[in-house]
Amino acid sequence: MAIILVRAASPGLSAADSISHQGTLQCSTLLKTKRPAARRWMPCSLLGLHPWEAGRPSPAVYSSLAVNPAGEAVVSSEQKVYDVVLKQAALLKRQLRTPVLDARPQDMDMPRNGLKEAYDRCGEICEEYAKTFYLGTMLMTEERRRAIWAIYVWCRRTDELVDGPNANYITPTALDRWEKRLEDLFTGRPYDMLDAALSDTISRFPIDIQPFRDMIEGMRSDLRKTRYNNFDELYMYCYYVAGTVGLMSVPVMGIAPESKATTESVYSAALALGIANQLTNILRDVGEDARRGRIYLPQDELAQAGLSDEDIFKGVVTNRWRNFMKRQIKRARMFFEEAERGVTELSQASRWPVWASLLLYRQILDEIEANDYNNFTKRAYVGKGKKLLALPVAYGKSLLLPCSLRNGQT
Repeated sequence: MAIILVRAASPGLSAADSISHQGTLQCSTLLKTKRPAARRWMPCSLLGLHPWEAGRPSPAVYSSLAVNPAGEAVVSSEQKVYDVVLKQAALLKRQLRTPVLDARPQDMDMPRNGLKEAYDRCGEICEEYAKTFYLGTMLMTEERRRAIWAIYVWCRRTDELVDGPNANYITPTALDRWEKRLEDLFTGRPYDMLDAALSDTISRFPIDIQPFRDMIEGMRSDLRKTRYNNFDELYMYCYYVAGTVGLMSVPVMGIAPESKATTESVYSAALALGIANQLTNILRDVGEDARRGRIYLPQDELAQAGLSDEDIFKGVVTNRWRNFMKRQIKRARMFFEEAERGVTELSQASRWPVWASLLLYRQILDEIEANDYNNFTKRAYVGKGKKLLALPVAYGKSLLLPCSLRNGQT
């Protein structure tokens, strides 16, 4: 299972890397300083598809085929993503049987205690922008905790390339350079101290480069695409920008040794919650995205509801809009319900921050309803009081037996 650092369209803080007018990567102020940025990452868990009985496949793919505009059957986005899930699960199982060798470069140009300083800076960034989640990671082992911080920071930096203060200067070529930099850190050649933390992390855990590349592909989508014809297209986008984080972090978060869930089902669960959280982001930020000329809603479903892009830009809550939103919220909750079952399959030390993130993030849907579905001019958010109340609930849930064991006892 894993933590997902879901992109939120709300105003946020510090960008990790910025791009100059010439399109060259500039060293980030995340290394030393703090400053405002356009978008922030919300940490949320990615977990659980049922059934969890050992040996039974998880229903991760609702449809293996989709129909294109010409009426031809094609492989669905869900099937394409599930193929990635199977590859990641196989990699984890193989490397758990044969522990990964320490491939850390011994001659990496780092100052004395350089890696410790790099990880500490990652922790500071995580604490600054994701306080509740950061506190929850204190229950994890030091190695796992620091690794999750490093993944968080890389995802944040990647997101800010297209959503940070210098996003207007980003080009596909700049993203190509960022991907080349990713390849370098995967081979032990980090560009800066924050890269060095991730480079060290991937030498300690069986983490594959594919989800990282896919996240960069999601950033490319933001440069060229502002509409999604159907949910199949939107699903792939949600995987790129959110589900990928789960695949990155499953090996770090760890699976409870007593769990009877298959590795494939754990990865599928991570993906399910990633989709749920990104769908929640989209529903919360309809108005903000529209003001940027973007509509992250299935065009065919809008048309079926008697709505158009013009209705979105006008931002008037009508009965048609309420009915449309009810269906969209129902879909997001379906993914949350599938995901919730898997939280208990995590190693116990990793469960608390995951549960806290899941419970808090899911409440955003409740707040949208409380605002009478006005996500054009009202922002749905979870107040501090509700956040505080969720923490002990999350801790209590973190003590539960894995679902796979409870199912086996019934």
